[in-house]
Amino acid sequence: MISHILSRAVLAGALGFPLAASAALPVIEVYKSAQCGCCSEWVKHLKAHGFAVKAVNVENPSDYREKGGIPDQLGSCHTGMVKGYAIEGHVPAADIKRLLAEQPKARGLAVPAMPLGSPGMEGPRKDPYDVLLVGADGRITVYKHYN
Repeated sequence: MISHILSRAVLAGALGFPLAASAALPVIEVYKSAQCGCCSEWVKHLKAHGFAVKAVNVENPSDYREKGGIPDQLGSCHTGMVKGYAIEGHVPAADIKRLLAEQPKARGLAVPAMPLGSPGMEGPRKDPYDVLLVGADGRITVYKHYN
């Protein structure tokens, strides 16, 4: 039995097939304004970090923030939806990956406003900002702090 398993492993390796396929990242649907350049830059950030993105230009992106259960005070210029979570604003791809891996009972993540230095808002200045987790009960906690 063990030799059979080892034979399959050797054959798979020789053919260049991994024994366990790595899980592909899910598609993030991004609802944004057609005129917003930083939204497009955030989409590029997500793609550069392995996400497939379906960008949809909409009249009122805040409608999607509301649908995702993200409070208005955490609003930004675009909202993403992935695996039942809302992603509001310029959330780094690493934090989205962590959210998907941990699968907390939550509405999603938010980076309020448009802090300089966050993904899609890169430039010479970097302001500190927080990625916030909005729990299923609406409670807001700091998920990650960036300096």
